[in-house]
Amino acid sequence: MQRTNRRTLLAGALLALLLTVLLAYCSGTADSPVGVPLPGPVGSRPAGTSPGSPSPSRTPAHSRPASPAPSTAGTPGSDAARGGPCVSPGACGFPDAADTGPRIPLTPHNVGLLEITTNGTTISGWDITGALDIYADDVTVIDSRITSSNWWGINLRAGFSGLRVLHSTITGVPDKGPDNGGEDYAVSNMGGSSIEVGWNNISVFGDALSMGQGDLHDNYVHDIVPFVNLDGQYQHTDAVISDGGNSGTLTIRHNTLLNPTDAAHGASASIGLYADTGDVANCVVDDNWLAGGAYSLYGGGAGANGIRVTDNVFSTEYFPGAGVYGPVAYWNAGGRGNVWSGNRMSDGTALAPPPPTG
Repeated sequence: MQRTNRRTLLAGALLALLLTVLLAYCSGTADSPVGVPLPGPVGSRPAGTSPGSPSPSRTPAHSRPASPAPSTAGTPGSDAARGGPCVSPGACGFPDAADTGPRIPLTPHNVGLLEITTNGTTISGWDITGALDIYADDVTVIDSRITSSNWWGINLRAGFSGLRVLHSTITGVPDKGPDNGGEDYAVSNMGGSSIEVGWNNISVFGDALSMGQGDLHDNYVHDIVPFVNLDGQYQHTDAVISDGGNSGTLTIRHNTLLNPTDAAHGASASIGLYADTGDVANCVVDDNWLAGGAYSLYGGGAGANGIRVTDNVFSTEYFPGAGVYGPVAYWNAGGRGNVWSGNRMSDGTALAPPPPTG
């Protein structure tokens, strides 16, 4: 009888405990147990996006989809954040195919060369065969894919501003472009003001991101394809290129910029800051993964000023010196406002700037 009473009491206590826990979860006063997530929204997308729209839509500025703020450091706890060895971009908190490109289903659109002339146009959810030539202000291309056989994927014309290219894939078709079979620019800013290019997966184009001012962040540029241009020479390849003479600021932050081209096929840089049209000025190169090129970074030359190169990883995945000939060239150590700090090789070795060259 005593053993029976104990079993009865134990069963009653367990039942009471179970009821207490269930009531707590139903009332929302308890945390989710480990391994059992509480219900939440599934498959949501940013407000203002409309995949599969039949044509570009004019969208008021306040309804444009918001994106998270650009990351300024490696993933907390990662090798990149600790300053230790980095084995690959994705493993060390830098962008790769897993966290760039469209986030929603896409609808095919064969547009050829599409001119955008309406201010405030938003293109979202398009799988574009063709290229965009933009003669308008405040155009947004988001959550889309562009496969181009033109000189460019997206081009902003002089006199226009406010372009945003976000969460998209932009690629070329080798041997099909007008420049003797090659494609030159994934995104080109011919305007005189800043544009935003973020969270994009970009490949093939010889000079992938071309501009003197802009905010380039969280992009994955890879698999550049060299080609012989109409002049009969290999095009010089760069993941990011600026020709100098800019009036605004060029910010290049938390990107993966890969240029596997070898010296015999036109390799220039992962980031090429060149004084072709004037002195290079006001450029921030911060927290990027750089690999390849003749040199991974061309620093602007003797007249460069206001160039801040900080906390970048120079990877040896293609060449022992990051670039064919080394990590950096044409760095003006004495230029006004020039800063070199926290840069390192992918094995964790601190990287001091070399003496100025050229």
